[in-house]
Amino acid sequence: MNSKLKGFIYGIITSVTFGLIPLFTLPLMQKGMCSDSILLYRFTAATAALGIMLLIRKESFRIPLRDVPLILILSLFYTASSLFLLYGYEVMGAGVATTIHFTYPIFVTMLMLMLFREKTTLTVWIAVLLAVAGVARLSLRGGELTLDPAGVAVVLLSAVGYASYIIAVNKSRLREMHSRKLAFYVFLFTTLIFAVKTGWQESLQPLPDAVSAVNIVLLAVAPTVISNITLLLAVRHIGGTLTSILGALEPVTAVCIGALVFGEAFTAGEATGILLILIAVVLIILSRSIQGRLALLLKRIRPRHI
Repeated sequence: MNSKLKGFIYGIITSVTFGLIPLFTLPLMQKGMCSDSILLYRFTAATAALGIMLLIRKESFRIPLRDVPLILILSLFYTASSLFLLYGYEVMGAGVATTIHFTYPIFVTMLMLMLFREKTTLTVWIAVLLAVAGVARLSLRGGELTLDPAGVAVVLLSAVGYASYIIAVNKSRLREMHSRKLAFYVFLFTTLIFAVKTGWQESLQPLPDAVSAVNIVLLAVAPTVISNITLLLAVRHIGGTLTSILGALEPVTAVCIGALVFGEAFTAGEATGILLILIAVVLIILSRSIQGRLALLLKRIRPRHI
């Protein structure tokens, strides 16, 4: 098996496993578990799994003390993203919530423009308009809102949180830290944040039964640990751009699970909204390539004066 084929397989595994979040989360919610308890159990298990992995690989846990505040900030962004996404599951379909969350590349672009004055192309602005149209199409039916505006806003905050997490990694010295170690400490701090939150509110719930415990383990392993490891492998083999494009399978997986497993309605309007968002994200990812190809095309067709 050649390197590129391996990369595509790893990329598909990454997006599909991340899209499995509703499969393991919704049954827990249906049994009355709140978001804080689910996330505390999830990240506790994920931290333990990554810690065991580092021990098996005999990798050092040591980090510079000066990196601790930065990791805490990353953990706050990651906490916000995870918490707001689960809140979204409570007020709308999991497939729709995951799709709205998948607008995070749009927010990455907008934040980079506002905070770091990164140049933005016409392709990117078209993608932003398509994403806005996609979210509107998911929210409107016959001129009336079919989704709770507050719910849409909450899930968009999840996307903003994840976008902020990506930017903070890329613009800080933490980008030089090994990804497994960084993920371990982000998960560890996230666990501590949820532990403090649930302890303060006295809201930690026991797991209802053995099936719920299995769902927690699968939630920690598949869309958390496995997706992180295969993401690293995919980027190594095919690069970040192609891996990100394959990430479009995340909301598609979540929509399919919502419709097939949990009986969520799937209308033509939702299909249109999802398609617009996916097109927008792909345009964002490929914006530089598209801009380069357009410049090359214009150069070829531009009249030359002798």
